[in-house]
Amino acid sequence: MIKVLIVEDDPMVAMLNTHYLEQVGGFELVQAVNSVKSAIEVLEGSRVDLVLLDIFMPEETGFELLMYIRNQEKEIDIMMISAVHDMGSIKKALQYGVVDYLIKPFTFERFKEALTIYREKLTFMKEQQKISQSELDSLILQKEKREPTVMKELPKGLTKQTMQLIWKKIESLNGQAFTTDEMAQLVGVSRVSIRKYVMFLTEIGVLENEMVYQHVGRPVSKLRCIDRNKIEFYV
Repeated sequence: MIKVLIVEDDPMVAMLNTHYLEQVGGFELVQAVNSVKSAIEVLEGSRVDLVLLDIFMPEETGFELLMYIRNQEKEIDIMMISAVHDMGSIKKALQYGVVDYLIKPFTFERFKEALTIYREKLTFMKEQQKISQSELDSLILQKEKREPTVMKELPKGLTKQTMQLIWKKIESLNGQAFTTDEMAQLVGVSRVSIRKYVMFLTEIGVLENEMVYQHVGRPVSKLRCIDRNKIEFYV
């Protein structure tokens, strides 16, 4: 099992990351802490393979923990998970060798992808003593065999007419994220029906699910259009 330390000062985000982690096989949470100081204490006393690291925290930043790990030459990988999205911070994190950088809010799919790729790379490197150039290219570049795109028919129970109504409302939002409840009110159909349509649109890559963090309360699941081209066949 890959031992994971979560370093996140927001209790709700830490809980969400823990929940996500539990859904990806091959990983085990060592502890979730809310400061760099607490993280160092865990690293000094426990085996940790991967740190899921936020940047802005009380007293010290995630970059200070990142530099500590590098200066101590610890064999620990770091995956940044932060709302910080300026190029300077991202470049700095990459220069220090983070294995991935997730910008909040992120989807479970993106989180799972990051951990799955990391797990596969780690497993491959443990099993191999020598490696060919093509294997190294595949490992570094994560080349994928892409299947030709096949248009799917609308699932049973979904109609083109309703899809057109929903799509018009989505277009009117100009890229603004929305909940299924909000879309149901805009279109004037039930939440159950809307959920079926947005699930299909998410499945074919038109919409993306994201978690929106609020000042109070739990994160809200919202949908956002990410690829308008894939909808043409259905409207």
